[in-house]
Amino acid sequence: MSIFPGLGRRARGLLSDIKGPWGPAGPSEPDSGETPPPGPWGDAPERRRRTTGAAPNVTSLDEFLRKSRARFGGGGGGFPGKPDRSMIMWGIIGLLTLWLLATSFHLVAPGERGVVTQFGRYSRTLGPGVGLTLPSPIERVKKIDVENIRNIELGSASTETLMLTGDQNIIDIAYSVRWNIRDPELYLFQLAQPDETIREVAESAMRAVVATVSLDQAIGEGRGEIEARVTETMQRILNAYRAGVTVQGVAIRQADPPQAVNEAFKEVTAAQQQAQSYINQANAYAIQLTEKAEGEAAAFDKVYEQYRLSPDVTRRRMYYETMERILQNVDKTIIEAPGVTPYLPLPEVKKQSQPPAQGAAQ
Repeated sequence: MSIFPGLGRRARGLLSDIKGPWGPAGPSEPDSGETPPPGPWGDAPERRRRTTGAAPNVTSLDEFLRKSRARFGGGGGGFPGKPDRSMIMWGIIGLLTLWLLATSFHLVAPGERGVVTQFGRYSRTLGPGVGLTLPSPIERVKKIDVENIRNIELGSASTETLMLTGDQNIIDIAYSVRWNIRDPELYLFQLAQPDETIREVAESAMRAVVATVSLDQAIGEGRGEIEARVTETMQRILNAYRAGVTVQGVAIRQADPPQAVNEAFKEVTAAQQQAQSYINQANAYAIQLTEKAEGEAAAFDKVYEQYRLSPDVTRRRMYYETMERILQNVDKTIIEAPGVTPYLPLPEVKKQSQPPAQGAAQ
């Protein structure tokens, strides 16, 4: 009959909260005074009593964990070394604020314009100053310099740019085009390659204008007219394309015949310049004679006016002036007057009255 009490004790042990096979565990359970049930192999072993020195070790471990959480930013909860969630949120908010400020406020310089695109489509143009837009990638801003004068060089010394003139001659020409952006939105979105388009329009306009002038005009005095006509033609074509640019001017740097006949053309040009120089000298001499004749005619008119007022006095004065001009270089003087010696060697008297020269005295 002793087997039944043992089975009852085992059933109570299975239905209780005892975690181990030797009875209830935990140092904080009060001793009820009952004898613990024996184990499956006999009497239960004696409970191990915890020493009083174990409590400080548990306290030190808790203190270590608390300091570790404080060192890594954990205010409470979580694992050691894991940042607090509030710090992560503040960091994300700070990054979002910087992103909004960097992509929403735009400083546009005085010589620039800001082209705003909304999801890649043109929206508006910002003027100089501080502009406000929606944050990226909703709206983006591209700054364009509208005051910078750009330059395109066409033709060079190493490569020939041959064109046909109106008199069926060939000319090697090199020139440059100056332009700037007038409407930045048209410049960005109207043409696929605006710089290349301007280059091709410049070459086409130059060929069209050179085909209407002669070779002498192209290499000589007609350069200014060619430059003005090319500028006007380019601006008209680019306006039709809605390119949004303004052509400031065209400058011809070189306009020579082809290299094979360049020396012969230089000789012809030198001869033409020399002929023109002679013509200019002849014209200058003709102008000088004409002015001199006109001056003499004006002086004669004044003398004639005086002669009309008193003919005798004017006649005598004219006679004296004429004789003085004629006889001033004559060595012999003849005077026919009563009581005067017919021949008077005045030049000899004049020479005798002059002092001897310094060289003769020595």
